[in-house]
Amino acid sequence: MNRLARIVRSSTPSSGALFRRQAYGRAGVQEFLRDVMALANASVEGPRYIVVGAAFDARGRKRMTSIDREDFSGKPAYQALANDHIEPPVRIRYKPVTVEGELVGVFEISDCQDRPYMMRIDFSDTLRRGDAYLRINESTVKMGRRQLQSLFEKKFQDSVSAANIEIGFPGDIIHKQHRLPVCSFEKLPSAVASAKLSQLVQLKSGLQATGTSGSTTMVARLTHARLFGSDSPYEHRTAEELQSEMRENERRYSDHDKHFLFEQHANNVQLVVHNQGDETIIDASLSLVLPNHDSFHVADRLPKLPQDESFVDRTPGEQSEYPSVSLHPDSVQITAKLGDIPPGEPIQVFVTPLRVCVGAALKGRRIGVQYSLFAQNLRTPAKGTLRLLF
Repeated sequence: MNRLARIVRSSTPSSGALFRRQAYGRAGVQEFLRDVMALANASVEGPRYIVVGAAFDARGRKRMTSIDREDFSGKPAYQALANDHIEPPVRIRYKPVTVEGELVGVFEISDCQDRPYMMRIDFSDTLRRGDAYLRINESTVKMGRRQLQSLFEKKFQDSVSAANIEIGFPGDIIHKQHRLPVCSFEKLPSAVASAKLSQLVQLKSGLQATGTSGSTTMVARLTHARLFGSDSPYEHRTAEELQSEMRENERRYSDHDKHFLFEQHANNVQLVVHNQGDETIIDASLSLVLPNHDSFHVADRLPKLPQDESFVDRTPGEQSEYPSVSLHPDSVQITAKLGDIPPGEPIQVFVTPLRVCVGAALKGRRIGVQYSLFAQNLRTPAKGTLRLLF
């Protein structure tokens, strides 16, 4: 952290350093994407930096302004935003640093060896797929055809063909499809709890409808004891209150459900990459896109571990070895940094395998897994489709 503090104190605006007074926040996502691309494409060696909470006045004096701690909470998830919108993948770390008594934020953008970095999808009418920006001294400019062509020509010098790369599931041979068992979600803790409450709701509604309200409490007590056990005290709740509790079950049993999905019934999914050429693939990264479905669950982080009657977080080291997963309404996007891939034996993609759980509703079906492998010396990305069979 002292290293970042020194950078904040000593750096000035340049091709590799950008300063802004305020945090990006949710309203500044477009500026964030533009600035990240511009710095990643800059002609500088080593990491590049965005310092938020520091700016220069008219006399060139650096002034610090504290950033709200909530900006470091992962909302918005800056790394996920970059993964979703920029290709090839960019490695970003965002850290709080205290300088001169003020809390400032530092984005460190590293491993920028695969230029040009461009928009992968549209973000808005003014930031579209294929757009690219470049940081030159203290200015950010949109790249034109000539600048992009120059970067591509430089990239293609001494490049290797993507045809030498094979990607798939591990085994005696590299497989292009993989079978996963399905499980019933009826025993999901939140579903079990909601089913019990639903029985109480139906009971009370039925008794009230038949005019037997005098015996409602006694019958409800007996039913409660049967469903929840005699050790669980009975509390009088109306049908409306029980329905409200059912709607809260997904949040209340979140850790229990994740333990069920990604610990007790998880399928570990691993991929391998085989460099069949004669040259080392340099600074490789893999991007995966899968369709999303209510019965297809991919863990975006390792689940908490049960301890006594609660759940505890995994260690930061364990979490850091799990792939970067972004969940969206219609897709699941996964990225992994592989580093250099020498010729020879296949290497595993994930340090900790991806955890997946599939519901019985998908039995007999299959989905496609779109992959793209980027690398500094690949002439074009290695792309293809794998299959998961349920």
